[in-house]
Amino acid sequence: MPDMTRPVEHLVEIERFGTNPGRLKAFLHLPPDLTAGAPLVVALHGCGQHVEDFARGTGWTSLADRFGFAVLFPEQQRANNPHLCFNWFEPVDIRRDQGEAGSIRQMVDHVVAAHGLDATRIHISGLSAGGAMANAVLALYPELFAAGAIIAGLPFGTAVGVSQAFLRMQDRHRPPEVELRRSVRRASPKARKWPRLSIWQGSHDHTVRPNNAEYIIEQWLEPLGLNDQADETETIGGHVHRVWLGKKGEPLLEDYRVRSAGHGVPVATGGEVPVGQAGPFMLETDISSTARIAQFFGLVGPDAVKQAEGSLPLAREKPKPAPRKKAKVKPGPKTALPLDRQLKKIINRALRMTKIGR
Repeated sequence: MPDMTRPVEHLVEIERFGTNPGRLKAFLHLPPDLTAGAPLVVALHGCGQHVEDFARGTGWTSLADRFGFAVLFPEQQRANNPHLCFNWFEPVDIRRDQGEAGSIRQMVDHVVAAHGLDATRIHISGLSAGGAMANAVLALYPELFAAGAIIAGLPFGTAVGVSQAFLRMQDRHRPPEVELRRSVRRASPKARKWPRLSIWQGSHDHTVRPNNAEYIIEQWLEPLGLNDQADETETIGGHVHRVWLGKKGEPLLEDYRVRSAGHGVPVATGGEVPVGQAGPFMLETDISSTARIAQFFGLVGPDAVKQAEGSLPLAREKPKPAPRKKAKVKPGPKTALPLDRQLKKIINRALRMTKIGR
């Protein structure tokens, strides 16, 4: 049995789960009636967040209790990053079996073995720096995950060090197309399967510029065997949803652009059964990212989404013919718009400080 101590509300800390090369903490939520062979969701917080606030805000634990899956919350420590950002821009932390990515892999292996979870139904989701780290872990361990979700995240392998990380967040200097196309495949050259991917981005996010979502899409198209053009496009309550389908018609990649949203997790609290709570970095909208991601993962059905959101108007667009040449992503504006003061203070300091004890 695992050695677990120090309960934090509905979460329990796992004290020992391996060598922990990235020196992260691990917290686990198990529903009271969890059955053998249940799925697992790994949820990575953003800068300046603790797991209990992230769990409460996203609603992952309440959804897990209703539908019977486990949730693992890795947590950053200030000794690694003064402002609790996962170090998605440090090469040592985004290498297979090293650093923070290696720690997350060890947590997953430990939890699956200790609680008899289904090793074929492991999923990962993350916000901001947590989304960037989720993207890195998916690229490094594609065989481990069935699907992943990236909210306001960053493309894998496009920043080295804090200076480049800040430039990437603000979409200064577009990553070379050839590097984007090769980055994920290069991380796992022997991979035979790749996880499905859900990408979320606020249309008015001035902390992680929306073009970064396009770069993430671009670097996953080739591993997933997809065309540049989405197969389906629909507008849900004003939010644009694009879907790329596999050979059997299954959704392999999807992208949500949340209308008028800034930097954070889109939550909907006005439905019959809300999922999550509004708060810092938890954006009150009419669309529930957690419920829809859980549906994409295959953990809940459409009824859970409807209960969380109510009914949103839906308009589908006819597929457009694929362009002969891939449309170039326009670079971000040269003059950055003002950032949210609180978030600017947290992230700017974090990115300009070197890690302690590394």
